[in-house]
Amino acid sequence: MAKVLCILSLIVAVVLMLLFGLDAALPDGFIFRKASLTMDIGFAVAAGVLAYLSWSSFREQK
Repeated sequence: MAKVLCILSLIVAVVLMLLFGLDAALPDGFIFRKASLTMDIGFAVAAGVLAYLSWSSFREQK
């Protein structure tokens, strides 16, 4: 069950990183229409940290 949660959190992190990364990178924004570039970058970095932590936890369980 723990492996499934690690994989699920990794998937969520990648989706969030794509969502906020595309919103920051595209000229008109993606979904949020570039409401705040600082928040886009902050959430993308937080999603990257979540991805790293979930990948690290997944590797420890093998």
